[in-house]
Amino acid sequence: MKSKFYVTTAIDYVNSKPHVGHSYQKIIADILARFHRLKGEDVFFLTGTDEHGQKVDRSAKDAGMSPKEFVDKMSLYFKQAWKTLDIHPDRFIRTTDKDHEKVAQELTRIIWKNGDIYKGHYEGLYCTGCEAYFTERDAVDGKCPIHKTELEVLREETYFFRLSKYQDRLLEYYEKHPEFILPYKRRNEIINRVKEGLNDLSITRTSFTWGVPFPLDEKHYTYVWWEALINYISGVEWPHERFKKFWPADVHLLGVDNGWFHCVIWPAMLMSAGIEPPKTVFIHGFLTIDGQKISKSLGNVIEPEYLVEKYGSDAIRYFLVRDITFGEDGDFSSKDLVERVNNELVSNIANFCYRTLSFIKKTGSEIKSAGSDKKDTTVLEGCKKKISLIDESYESFNIDKAIKYILEIGDLGNTYFQRNEPWALIKTDRKRCDEVLAVSANIVKDLAILLKPITPKFSASIEKQLGLHDLKWSDLKKEVKHHKIGEPEIILKKIEGVVEKKHNEEDPFSSVDLKVAKVLHVDDHPNADKLYVLQIDLGHEKRQIVASIKSYYTKEELVGKHLIIVSNLKPAKLRGVESNGMLLAVEKKGKLGLLTSDAPPGTSVFAEGIEKKPKKDLDIEEFGKLEILAKKEGVVYSGKRLKTDKDHVFVDNEMEGKVC
Repeated sequence: MKSKFYVTTAIDYVNSKPHVGHSYQKIIADILARFHRLKGEDVFFLTGTDEHGQKVDRSAKDAGMSPKEFVDKMSLYFKQAWKTLDIHPDRFIRTTDKDHEKVAQELTRIIWKNGDIYKGHYEGLYCTGCEAYFTERDAVDGKCPIHKTELEVLREETYFFRLSKYQDRLLEYYEKHPEFILPYKRRNEIINRVKEGLNDLSITRTSFTWGVPFPLDEKHYTYVWWEALINYISGVEWPHERFKKFWPADVHLLGVDNGWFHCVIWPAMLMSAGIEPPKTVFIHGFLTIDGQKISKSLGNVIEPEYLVEKYGSDAIRYFLVRDITFGEDGDFSSKDLVERVNNELVSNIANFCYRTLSFIKKTGSEIKSAGSDKKDTTVLEGCKKKISLIDESYESFNIDKAIKYILEIGDLGNTYFQRNEPWALIKTDRKRCDEVLAVSANIVKDLAILLKPITPKFSASIEKQLGLHDLKWSDLKKEVKHHKIGEPEIILKKIEGVVEKKHNEEDPFSSVDLKVAKVLHVDDHPNADKLYVLQIDLGHEKRQIVASIKSYYTKEELVGKHLIIVSNLKPAKLRGVESNGMLLAVEKKGKLGLLTSDAPPGTSVFAEGIEKKPKKDLDIEEFGKLEILAKKEGVVYSGKRLKTDKDHVFVDNEMEGKVC
């Protein structure tokens, strides 16, 4: 039998249109659904809208519409938003759907028959915005902790669910199933609160009629949170075959403010009804915009359609899961989005794909066969190891980590292509050229598959250019060979003209002039045991540099190397010998790695998006203030990768740390 995967999201209130905050969770769910489909599993992805309750009733009245007219109109906004973002659920459920109302009533009857529902009166602090009661402990100065509005004191006849009965059983379940609440910091918060004690839950209202009729009493309507939770089983047709196939849900994706209902009330309801709880409830953080809470009053509500029109759906999907560790709070910034997309998705991945496929097109349009050269097997084995890590990351909801490893495969491909120089091999060794292009093309194929859950449009275009169709996860293990490709084209271009400089200030990095220098000759320093005197070629001139690297490199290792130097540093004498520039390196725990590039001598090195305006004589103290870091994904300054117009800068022994 095929494995199954069932993923759900919160269903959104329809009192206002969807914004980027709603989009984040739905994108995650869509990515997980696409990943598991790629692996050949039977997948069901459920999302939808929550359309009952006092808040919706009031919003409809404010709009001069009946509640049903209002929710019919508003639910369409959500459907269209998800379509625009390439989010494709298997079902978009509405709590006004007749089958949902029927299931909600039937489950309530079962829980009542099991002795867990009784009639009484409730008085407490109530927030219409949350559709929830709050204790005095939870209230902040008499206000809702979420909406910051005054809480109403309500007293009404109600039916209660015996939530208190399930305190010990819930705690036991949490202990036996540590994966039930993720991430673990959220788990601890929930457990500690449950240990303080549980109160029975009011599950009906008599103050309004816009809701599911309560099956035990015609004067009552079902509390919106009670019936809304039931969508996770009504959406897969409980108790019929689809439910039996997909339940328990593999993961409920929720925001922080929904954690209590899904980690405490929902599993208790299911336990009462004799239904197994979901496998995992994953609680993610809040999304802000430029550091501010998303709010109409602040004027920072951004609708998905606007973002897609401006940047494209792939860019939005990529940025939201790349820049935010799932489970943590995150921030949406247009500036950061542009930098991520330009420096990573375009410069790393898309450019490599286009370079490879366009070169194959020029040499006959056929992917031949990868060779057995050590360079080939090394890069392919490196990709294979990272694919395993990507698989693990997707499985454990660490999509930001999956992207990190995908970018590292892009780096491997770029470096392999650059170092093997197919443009030179085509003139001297056609067979070897074909082997290099075949290896590169298979890395392109792998990237298309690995990114398919995140950037579906980009991956579909790469498939088409490769002349392939409907690639699966299993195709990562298959070599494409003796195969004609389609027509290469540039898919992604850099986003231009949307990042504004703050206060017209220039980045201090702009004053630095980094260049590639080839080492021509190395001598011992006449007056210092640890210093070398290097003669270097900067393309248009020869220079001399003094460097304290004698303890780490032999002369023979240095000659011929292409290193990165600060070329506009103020000349200085080191132990009596003049030095015109400085080599860049990473020193850590008694080891040293030099920054290098395959580009020709004299090639300029820059940080993406920062205009170069080098000073004539840069002071070494000014350079020392810059935070340049060597990381696994490359050498970066302020989140921007250092590169030439031909390739990226790297450290010759793959060290990480501060560049000095």
